[in-house]
Amino acid sequence: MTLQDLNPKSVWQNFYAITQIPRPSGKKEEISEFLYQYGKSLGLTTLRDAIGNVLIRKPASQGMEGHPGVILQAHMDMVPQKNSDVKFDFEHDAIRAYVDGDWVTADGTTLGADNGIGCATAMAVLADKELKHPPLEAFFTVDEETGMYGAFALKGGFLQGKTLINLDSEEEGELYVGCAGGVDGEFTFDYVAQPVPEGDVALKVTVKGCKGGHSGCDINLQRANANKLLFRFLKVAVADYEARLASVNGGSLRNSIPREAEAVITVPQGAEDDIQQLAEQTEDLFLSEYAGVDEGIQLIVTPTDLPEVLVPEEIQDSIIHAVTACPHGVFRMIPEMPDVVETSNNLAIINTQKVRQTTDGDEYKITVYCLTRSSVESRKEELQSIIESCFQLAGAKTEFSGSYPGWKPNINSPILHTMLEVYEKEFNHKPRIITIHAGLECGIISRNYPGMDMISFGPTIKHPHSPDEKVNIKTVEMFYQFLLATLRQL
Repeated sequence: MTLQDLNPKSVWQNFYAITQIPRPSGKKEEISEFLYQYGKSLGLTTLRDAIGNVLIRKPASQGMEGHPGVILQAHMDMVPQKNSDVKFDFEHDAIRAYVDGDWVTADGTTLGADNGIGCATAMAVLADKELKHPPLEAFFTVDEETGMYGAFALKGGFLQGKTLINLDSEEEGELYVGCAGGVDGEFTFDYVAQPVPEGDVALKVTVKGCKGGHSGCDINLQRANANKLLFRFLKVAVADYEARLASVNGGSLRNSIPREAEAVITVPQGAEDDIQQLAEQTEDLFLSEYAGVDEGIQLIVTPTDLPEVLVPEEIQDSIIHAVTACPHGVFRMIPEMPDVVETSNNLAIINTQKVRQTTDGDEYKITVYCLTRSSVESRKEELQSIIESCFQLAGAKTEFSGSYPGWKPNINSPILHTMLEVYEKEFNHKPRIITIHAGLECGIISRNYPGMDMISFGPTIKHPHSPDEKVNIKTVEMFYQFLLATLRQL
């Protein structure tokens, strides 16, 4: 069975078409044009703003012209993650999606159901000629995954509706009424590289096989962070075996828990066996610590070419101490909702980069990136301050940017009460009302549209932001049924 054979066909056919368009965050032109032309092909008013957001307006059904307008909102970009042994270019290749029992998944890469299913569903509603509905707008934003840039660029007056239904949640049977805010942290160690000591040999240390996942949805699962594991090993290798750091790179996206990380080190000739033994012992330790949670962890040491230069020892030690000390994972749960994360940090990316060549030596930098989230602004600031102090004490340059607000729940929301009534009527049980620790665009959009009534929901998507991403087929059908029933009720 192919995706196009699944029900509801209109949704799955749209989703298949979306999977054929390369759309990692930052590569928005093709998917933006696709959605723009889709609106035009339906004969609907279709707009595109300067950043590439697309808005398609569908007039109300006959007799419903006087009802308040409704906005269906989704983001068009996807997180590009793949297994290291998979050959795939997210900027040029189509996603290889397939049906696997009750799920749709992809061959060794992220699927892009986050948020391609939301886009495909809004497209299906726009094309449905039988549905009775109020005035509709489908609003597709760009680059949500890397900084919510589409939502930040939204101007007041672009949207006309009074109610916004965000289609970017990932658990059927749940209605989301609030989300965490976030801020990006960037910490830079600048240095002039040093020569490799005579007699040293080089080794590449790789941590791989971690599950990773969404740094909002999955942060409470206590999965391994490849960056943190690597630095635990490096700290011992440096302290006990005279290892020297040449370069380190780990993680790739601020909102994905790092699955892989690697470093190039040198050690005095003859210490290779000791490092190998340390790696085996450390891998066994990691597998024991993460048993039942993250059971594929590998720590591999292999010979490699001798690097041209090394990180100065004082910088090397500062980086190791800072990364080791930097918080990662859940910082605080919501006291009134002890199963919901309030505040967390994702130590997301570490990379080494040559800056310039000078007469005094080659200048390099190692940069660490974090994403800190919280549904309480003061707690976000508290954890941000802790991380800032950690890196400032180590001598790094610290910078925070891209701060976005959380979305405050409104228990008196009219759309919430409508959808509670509709869901119970359609499925004979009540949905859960929750806030989500991941970021949603609702909080940002509400800044330019104060008073707009908002809610978010979606089908069941497991392991977003990782190559294990999959979407449950039955819940997509329920998701669409629920949306259509809601629009009829409105």
